[in-house]
Amino acid sequence: MSWIYLVIAGILEVVWAVGLKQSAGFTRWGYAAGTLVAMALSVGLLALALRGVPLGTGYAVWTGIGTVGTAAVGILVFQESAAWPRLLCLGLIVCGIVGLRLLGK
Repeated sequence: MSWIYLVIAGILEVVWAVGLKQSAGFTRWGYAAGTLVAMALSVGLLALALRGVPLGTGYAVWTGIGTVGTAAVGILVFQESAAWPRLLCLGLIVCGIVGLRLLGK
């Protein structure tokens, strides 16, 4: 169950990162409120996940999901660069996440 909490926490990290952009510096209150809720849920689920996942592995996977997910949203929704060096670096992060999952007992 800890890994499920961790994945959901990582997805919520993407939600709040996108919410930060959409809130325009917390001037758009609907987005700002959603961002704060997503932040709280993300950190809360991370805390639950860390009961059963090693700290270093859990935190790295959480931030990795957030990083790759946020970059993917940036590319797909906000037309950010999808240059091959950027995609290569994101692929390396994914390899790290998978490696930590496979090796982090």
